[in-house]
Amino acid sequence: MKYKSQKVAYWFFALCMLLFSLQIVYGFIMGFDRIGIQGLHEIIPFNVARAVHTNLLVVWLLTGFMGAAYYIIPEEAQRELISVKWAYVQLISLAIVGVVTIIGFHFNHWEGRKFLEIPRELDYLVVVNVLLFLFIILGTLFKGKRQTTTALVLSMGLFFAALLYIPGMIWFDSQVMDSFFRWWVVHLWVEGVWELIMGGILSFLLIKLTGVDREVIEKWLYVIVGLTFLSGVLGTGHHYYYIGVNKIWLIVGGIFSALEPLAFLAMALFAVNMYRKGEKSHPNKIALFWTIGSAIVSFVGAGLLGFAHTLPQTNLYTHGTLVTAMHAHYAFWGAYAMIVLAMISYALPNLTGRKRYESSQGMMAFWLSNIGILGMTVAFGVAGVAQVYMERKMKMDFMVVQSEISIHFVVLLICATMFTIGIGLFIFDFIKYGRLTDEALDTDNQGHRVDGYKIDGHVIENLTGTSEKKGKTVI
Repeated sequence: MKYKSQKVAYWFFALCMLLFSLQIVYGFIMGFDRIGIQGLHEIIPFNVARAVHTNLLVVWLLTGFMGAAYYIIPEEAQRELISVKWAYVQLISLAIVGVVTIIGFHFNHWEGRKFLEIPRELDYLVVVNVLLFLFIILGTLFKGKRQTTTALVLSMGLFFAALLYIPGMIWFDSQVMDSFFRWWVVHLWVEGVWELIMGGILSFLLIKLTGVDREVIEKWLYVIVGLTFLSGVLGTGHHYYYIGVNKIWLIVGGIFSALEPLAFLAMALFAVNMYRKGEKSHPNKIALFWTIGSAIVSFVGAGLLGFAHTLPQTNLYTHGTLVTAMHAHYAFWGAYAMIVLAMISYALPNLTGRKRYESSQGMMAFWLSNIGILGMTVAFGVAGVAQVYMERKMKMDFMVVQSEISIHFVVLLICATMFTIGIGLFIFDFIKYGRLTDEALDTDNQGHRVDGYKIDGHVIENLTGTSEKKGKTVI
């Protein structure tokens, strides 16, 4: 940690872990519902648990992205945040909006639009909160000593994420128009601008963890940005197949959805190639595992599994089934959850001054959570294929099919338990790092602040962004 204002990121990460834990709890409530254990059904019906589960996913990931930005932007801009006080105000208001929303869901206070259930009055508070966040981030970047490609791509992703929230706030009496613009938020977030956020964080982490020159890594970012906009924008069409719009979207959605895996393939090749070029001497192996793992798993989950059922001829059968859940769980895990956990794993030792990345618990957290989520994905996939065959081909009743495939949710719950143990170990490690300390600030051997270099293990990066070896490591 080079700047004191970076400590704001810690509290965003802490809120992030809390919300993630709650999301897992509501996931288990749904899982037990699917196998007939419905003791909480009168208090938390399935539709409420589902709304809370999916909305918590969005909120904890956004919280993680914000924490990552508060850590990355000061280093990239080479100055403190323009206002630490307002950053904490933004954090508190974000937490309040989240709590009020979750409580409201339990009293059926929502809009009822899938993935955008948040009540309209809270939408305005979200807009104010995000505008405050952007003011702090963009103001810091504008006043900084430099504007790097990494910071600009990250900031662009965050800015467009805020801008694309607005179409979801427009009221339409037509269900077709409402669905059309609702996907501008949902799709263009997760398969568009969030990929830019992921790319920016991935670039920062690879610069820090591999020691490869910034110029080499940031050139790849241009490729990723280009592929994201080429495929992601018109790829929205695969959500328009059956909502009443013109049939041209069958062609546009099919073609550009087939191109969407290219952006994730570029990210996977980018990460692996930079790792192979790097020195592999950075001591924080856990952060490196999460970083490289994020790029690879996102290609499988978001790229390959997404492609597997988005072509019109296939989607005709898989649309609205558990095949979608298979793709969604592995895609969100690889593309966004893992990159947030990678950022936390990298930042915590620098924020607290404690090198807990050497613990075996962190590595167990990585493997248990990844094996668990892979098992969940397979369980969703098998259940989804069975559902498609019985429901769409054999024309069996929906509820009869749900009863027939309930056994797969037993397997899913077993895998989810393994996943939860892994995440529990990650959170335990987070807590064990302890509180923040100014001792974690970069200093030389005499205790003076190092202003000319960034410390990255055995690599010291100067202000121009190039790397050079030093005879001893500065701590």
